[in-house]
This record gives sequence, C-alpha cells and structure tokens, in this order.
Amino acid sequence: MASNKIALVTGGSRGLGKNMALSLAKKGLDVVLTYQSQRDHALEVVREIEALGQRTAALELNAGDTKGFPAFFESLQNTLKEKFETERFDFLINNAGIGINSAFTETTEESFDLLMNIHFKGVFFLTQTALAHMNDGGGIVNLSSGLARFSNPGYSAYGSMKGAVETLTRYQAKELGSRGIRVNVVAPGAIETDFGGGVVRDNEHVNQHIASLTALGRVGLPDDIGGVVAFLCTDDAKWVNAQRIEVSGGVNL
Repeated sequence: MASNKIALVTGGSRGLGKNMALSLAKKGLDVVLTYQSQRDHALEVVREIEALGQRTAALELNAGDTKGFPAFFESLQNTLKEKFETERFDFLINNAGIGINSAFTETTEESFDLLMNIHFKGVFFLTQTALAHMNDGGGIVNLSSGLARFSNPGYSAYGSMKGAVETLTRYQAKELGSRGIRVNVVAPGAIETDFGGGVVRDNEHVNQHIASLTALGRVGLPDDIGGVVAFLCTDDAKWVNAQRIEVSGGVNL
C-alpha cells in the first residue's frame, strides 16, 4: 500500500492550483490534479512533480458540472489503484474557479449560475462525493477570497459565493470532525495570475492601486499561496480546524 499521503487539487494545471500542487509535492505528498481544458499545462505540472520525486496524475474535471462527478470519481478510483497502489486519498483542495467582474446591476442570471455551479454547488457536492474515497484523519482546504471580507465593486456574486464557502467550511469541520477530517479555508488577496482575464497581473493601474492598499506594499504572487495550503495538509497543522486564513499581505486593513 502507498505510504505517502495523497492530495487532490482541483484546477491544478496553472495559476494558484499549479503552485499548490508543486508545494504539496515539495512537502512529500503525492498529488492528483484536475484540469478542465488545459491538458498540456496539466501534463507539464505532472512532469514537474515527478521531477520532485513524487507520484502524480492529471485527470479531466469540470468542477461546475455535478452530473460529471460520478464518472470523475470512477476515473480517480482507477488512477489511485494503478498509479498509487491504493483506493483512497487524504486531502481535497477545492481550488478550481473562474472570475467574472460585473456590476451588481449588470450581473446576468447566466453568469450568476456559472459562478454558483463552480464556486459553491460544485464545491458542496464534489466534497460530498469525495468523502467516500477519503481516508479518515485527512483534510479539506476550501478556497475563498479577500472579497468575502471586503467589497470591491464588480464582485457581488463571486464574493457572496465565497462567503457561502466560508460558512460551509465551518459546517463541514463540525460534521466531519468525528472522522478526524480537518476543514479550513484559505482566502487569497489579489494575485498576479490569468484569473479574471489577468487584470491584476496585466493592468498596471489596478496592480499599483492594490499594492497601495496592502501593508506589505505589493500584490500577491502564486508562490505566496501554495505553501500555506500545503502546510494545512501536514501534521504541523493537525490542530488547525474550521479556520479562515487570509493570505493577502494585509490588504484593506
């Protein structure tokens, strides 16, 4: 049987998810990562993790399509047996996400539903389904956002759903504690990735404005986040449960 702990990272092919996957591997965990369309990027992450000496695999998943979850977990089960010589994994990181910036008055039902399916409904039911495949004593890390604490115009739907994820995290921690499964939420601040069309990375005005609001004087980078998620999947965090950890450099204090 596999001795290494195994983490499943949704949306692990690029951006924050890629950094989380690599950070977990550096901590000695094996990693299964999912991708929706960026298969080449996902396979590149697989190669990087293998170069670190850890076992890994990449599987396709639309995190907003609950109807596809049974087939995904069947594929995961086969992958765990073939590549990892086990039937279960230990940590679930609900990272997959998209960003849509639209004013409250301009937000369409279509974009609301898209955000809801990926950021809340998908997280709710993917985790529910995953529990049958998880070992006791592991953990779940949900991803929120600084936008659940402070309000920036254009993110009313996204920020509200992240607020829902934070509440869900506490309920999960309460109900899964009997299995020794810890559930925490990591809330990044603004990060230089292609998230939301890359606005923080590519728009110098936005970048400088956020940096001016941040105690440490810059916007975040993917490498600022992954290590915190990886920490929560180690024994060093064995007594950290039901916590919201904001990783934002101290923005909007």
